[in-house]
Amino acid sequence: MNGSNNSQKNILTRSDGATIAYDQIEGVGPGLVFLHGLKSDRRGTKAAHLLQYCTQTGRPFVTFDMFGHGDSSGDFIDGSISRWTDDALDVIDTLTEGPQVLIGSSMGGWVMLQTALARADRIKGLIGIAAAPDFTETLIWDALSAEQRDVFNTDGRLKMPSDYQEDLYDIGLTLIEDGRANLLLNAPIPFAGPVRLLHGLVDDDVPWQVSVTTAECLTSEDVTVTLVKDGKHNLSRPDDLDLLTETLDTVIAKVTAL
Repeated sequence: MNGSNNSQKNILTRSDGATIAYDQIEGVGPGLVFLHGLKSDRRGTKAAHLLQYCTQTGRPFVTFDMFGHGDSSGDFIDGSISRWTDDALDVIDTLTEGPQVLIGSSMGGWVMLQTALARADRIKGLIGIAAAPDFTETLIWDALSAEQRDVFNTDGRLKMPSDYQEDLYDIGLTLIEDGRANLLLNAPIPFAGPVRLLHGLVDDDVPWQVSVTTAECLTSEDVTVTLVKDGKHNLSRPDDLDLLTETLDTVIAKVTAL
């Protein structure tokens, strides 16, 4: 496996020629894979914290930019849950060995679940941070007016506001339609390992109830939802990161004991 630090940019080239930028460190024990959120990237606060955590504890770690994000190739407008899940699978299959624990933030929480379903033999633990499965339908499409839906269907895209950037950004109809093929919260989610779902009670982007519903759908008997009373969507404050570290220690211990 390729080693890296936070100043390097490693590139994984997929079979279709697309490139995935990633950061990775080697270590011992179950590996950790961080999956960033929508319009985020591998260099965010939580990814940096996890990189430091794994460096200090000697654990394997990899994080990467999904298609259309950060330093990876592709246009965001063409992105989809299926495409981003395929990115995650390629990273795991190519760059990692042995059991893995996935940490998914927001949209990355949806990708985390789909990846775990596709690699049940490799993925042994999950940590969701404001995980947002099914958000394309429940949080985007269902919230649109009839006029906005007409624009979406006619133009194939719709400009949406974001709390994390000044400019509007385009959401493609591809994302919505592909999302419908990847909905998870209308049926059991077969996963047997430990799952920890962290969510802020004052999350303005993804309601905390989504994590509760996700916990109800997961078939694992070892699922815990932790609600942070004053926590917002990104859960990136020092206390939030301490909670993430404590959660990681718990999940890693359980996975190691399996």
